[in-house]
Amino acid sequence: MAKTRTTLTVEDEVLRAVKIRAARTGKGESQVIEEALRRDLGLDLLDQIWAHETMNEDEAMALALEAQHRSRQSPR
Repeated sequence: MAKTRTTLTVEDEVLRAVKIRAARTGKGESQVIEEALRRDLGLDLLDQIWAHETMNEDEAMALALEAQHRSRQSPR
């Protein structure tokens, strides 16, 4: 999948946490940030659904939308 370079402005505390997670897991900072974004946006769930191939496309999309709606309803 193609990647695009971008600039983010985050609090020092967030960047420090990213650096710590990257060091502890042996991953790059960009990878840590991308994984967190994919989790929060529900994209990792969609990837898992497609990997199992036990649902048809409509069922998988319905499940992904349901998970996305639930994540939006949770208080932040």
